Amino acid sequence: MIRKKVLIFGASGQIGRYCVRKFSKENYKVIAVTRNKHQKAYVLKTQAPIGYLDIEETNIFDQSKIEELIVKSDVCINLVGILFEKGKKNTFKNIHTIFPKILSSICAKNNKKFIHISALGLDKVKNSNYALSKVHGEIEIRKNLPNAVILKPSIVYSVDDKFTTKFMSILNLLPIFPLYYNGNTKFTPVHATDVSDIIFNIVDKEIHSKDIEVIGPEILTFKEILEKLLKAINKRRLLLPLPLFFARLSASIFQLFPSPIITLDQLNLLKYDNIKTENGITNYDVNLPSKIYFEKGINEYAYNWREGGKFSIKEN
Repeated sequence: MIRKKVLIFGASGQIGRYCVRKFSKENYKVIAVTRNKHQKAYVLKTQAPIGYLDIEETNIFDQSKIEELIVKSDVCINLVGILFEKGKKNTFKNIHTIFPKILSSICAKNNKKFIHISALGLDKVKNSNYALSKVHGEIEIRKNLPNAVILKPSIVYSVDDKFTTKFMSILNLLPIFPLYYNGNTKFTPVHATDVSDIIFNIVDKEIHSKDIEVIGPEILTFKEILEKLLKAINKRRLLLPLPLFFARLSASIFQLFPSPIITLDQLNLLKYDNIKTENGITNYDVNLPSKIYFEKGINEYAYNWREGGKFSIKEN
């Protein structure tokens, strides 16, 4: 028996796939929205049993189609986000500010619950277009829908991410890896499973009107994250602190690639810690603790980058 209908924008992304599985498992009907049904449907169809998933294709700025989907749903969840800009449409402003503004306005008009994924530790960042677009998006949401739930996760990781998997691929090849800002930036990595569980419980327990910082169970520096990734793939590499001038030079080159390792905007963002803010309310404060520690989480899939693959033996 279907309990509620959940509309998810960004359902084919990392967090989205885990959400589709979690909600459908708990007898929620998921309406997954994608910009390219032919490209994404084959992945989404494997995430839920028959009858618990509908896949809808639409442009995210087609307001009439979006309203039609929201009216038919009980809850709207926005997981759409980008790490770098590409073309004239996929800009930070369009994706992180204007699109959430549209969704929250339609949800307010139709009295629907709205859950939005932003990011942690952005309030003090002044020189990152990514951060500013996210903050402006939050402001627009609060103007339209004060009782929206805004989640602010730290780095989210899993086998489907573009963070740990990318770094393991690079560390597997390069003998030396640069440490930006000496590798001292702090993070609280949270597994995509924990994030999807938190989102589900916010819907299921009807939590309203909160900014919730979503963090993992431990604080790790960027250097410690790289060291744990190296341990997981059984590699030894030289982690070399890189002066800011050369860091900016390398980032300016990398950002020219179709899928850059790092951009200048991300380098600016990396200067700031990504941990709980002084007065922030976290998932722990609303009795939704994260359960997966980083090292354990990455070891579930790190064998893909170890010699011998799944049947390799890790050296201590």
